[in-house]
Amino acid sequence: MYNNEEYIFWKLAESFIKRSGYRIVKLFPDENELWLEKKESRQTSIIRLFRSNFDWSNRMIQDIEATAATAAKIRSQLRLRNLGMVNIYVSDQPPVDDYTSVLKEPFIYKERFSETAVHTILFANGTYEKASEKLFQLAGGALGQSTELEGRTPEDIEEAKRSALEHALKASRQEQAIFTAGKPLLTYFFMAIQVLMFIALELYGGSTNPSTLIRFGAKFNPLILEGEWWRFITPVFLHIGFLHLAMNTLGLYFVGTAVERILGSPRFMFVYLFAGFGGSLASFLFSHELSAGASGAIFGCLGALLYFGMIYPSLFFRTMGHTVFIIIIVNLAFGFSVSMVDNAGHLGGLAAGFLGAGIVHFPKKKKPLSQFAFTVFSILLAALMLQHGYGEGLGPKDEHSVILLAEEQANKNDFEKAYTILRNFEEENSVSEKTYFLLSYMEIKLGKLPEAKAHLIHTVKMDNDFPEAHYNLALIYLQEKDYLTAREHAKKAAALKPGQKEYQNLVAEINKALSGQPEN
Repeated sequence: MYNNEEYIFWKLAESFIKRSGYRIVKLFPDENELWLEKKESRQTSIIRLFRSNFDWSNRMIQDIEATAATAAKIRSQLRLRNLGMVNIYVSDQPPVDDYTSVLKEPFIYKERFSETAVHTILFANGTYEKASEKLFQLAGGALGQSTELEGRTPEDIEEAKRSALEHALKASRQEQAIFTAGKPLLTYFFMAIQVLMFIALELYGGSTNPSTLIRFGAKFNPLILEGEWWRFITPVFLHIGFLHLAMNTLGLYFVGTAVERILGSPRFMFVYLFAGFGGSLASFLFSHELSAGASGAIFGCLGALLYFGMIYPSLFFRTMGHTVFIIIIVNLAFGFSVSMVDNAGHLGGLAAGFLGAGIVHFPKKKKPLSQFAFTVFSILLAALMLQHGYGEGLGPKDEHSVILLAEEQANKNDFEKAYTILRNFEEENSVSEKTYFLLSYMEIKLGKLPEAKAHLIHTVKMDNDFPEAHYNLALIYLQEKDYLTAREHAKKAAALKPGQKEYQNLVAEINKALSGQPEN
């Protein structure tokens, strides 16, 4: 009769791998020891199978202690506070002395703030039924009746071994295939676009210049309301300052590559741009500030990973789940604590990324009804949000937005429209000296000098250290030939900005006029 230990060893391995979803961590060269893991199992994360005969129980105790120390290292690598492990011995005969106390209670390996519990089970002649019952309670594994384990041939053993290893290999390949559906080519493309657009911003006025950002397509509610719908997408590729660019490029590299490998490039492109749109739409609804950046789209990638976690929960939590949640929580907490961060865009991108992933699902795994439901829900939600945004007229309700809009119209040489915007806002709101000054500038351009003069006087009353206002007042007084008042304001402007040659030249010009000297 052939030795049954090897058959039992591989039948146990087959049971854990095929029925319970455990994965092989290590198979020793002599094939007498096998370690299995199932990180998502709360009860038993690690299983060790060891085929050996113990003549005395003290040798078994020594091996259990060494095994517990190894399991504690694994617990530390997995960053778990506590770890449950089942240590299974497969032997021909049990130890000759009393060993039952060794198996009765788990061996606890304690550290400062954590512990590893090792439950030991012995499969040996005369212990099969009791061991099988304990094994089922601890880890769900099972063997047949003891009569089914007797008299197995080498062919039976080879078949059990082949079945276990082939299933483990197949499961491993299937998991690897999920993470290799595509190459991150588009991620690198989007990163390059971000860098190129940043260079363009710097060359044409600066990436922190509001006027430049608006000209290149930043999210700006007043212009969106005027029909510039593309501003829901273009902000994804613009960044405000080098640090903003660096952080988002780094985030896209780590998160985008992972998502593109899972979804494949076409699906990734849809999810990324849809998330960017969702982030801009949420920002449009809940923030009047000028904004730009890939943060919403990157949060969308995190939303896509959450959808991945919903479809593949075990694989998600075993590979990346905890990291994804930590990234989301830390970034949202940072956003809520820093006023300049557009958290509405982040949350909108996160939700849109989840919905976008639901629309496209995963390569070669269609779910028509689910995808249809995600599509309909997303379209309806976006339509309702757009209707609300345009219906409520989320235009420039704050002074900063009004000034930006007026400056944008002035850049287009549409001074009449800029003047109307500022005038209407001034009539309905209490405004600062910045609005009065900009209003006077438009009035100067339109030839309304008396009105400009009145607004400039109001400006310097509110802020007497406003050099541009003093300079423009000096020009108006000079034109009126009120040289003394003109010189007073010109000197004030020059004192506030001593390095401005234009101000110094105006003072000199007025002094010449007062002294009656002819101009060159």
